Amino acid sequence: MATLDVQVVAADHAVWSGEARSLTGRTVEGDIGILPGHSPFLALLAQGDLTIEPVEGPTVKAYVKGGFFSVDSDKITVVADEADVTD
Repeated sequence: MATLDVQVVAADHAVWSGEARSLTGRTVEGDIGILPGHSPFLALLAQGDLTIEPVEGPTVKAYVKGGFFSVDSDKITVVADEADVTD
């Protein structure tokens, strides 16, 4: 099964990293979902929730404010101005 290599960082700390099945988030142009095999993509983040479905463990939810995320070869990098994992 194909997976995504995800890294989420804020300006001053690492938020989450690991293998995931999917990631959904909000861009300035609307919501987007990323699955393995997604074409390369670069977008500006909007304020809102980021949801990660890890390969192992429970769903991870983070609240992000600003920044960007990129997708290339099943690697997702999220660089947020502010981000924290929520319960």
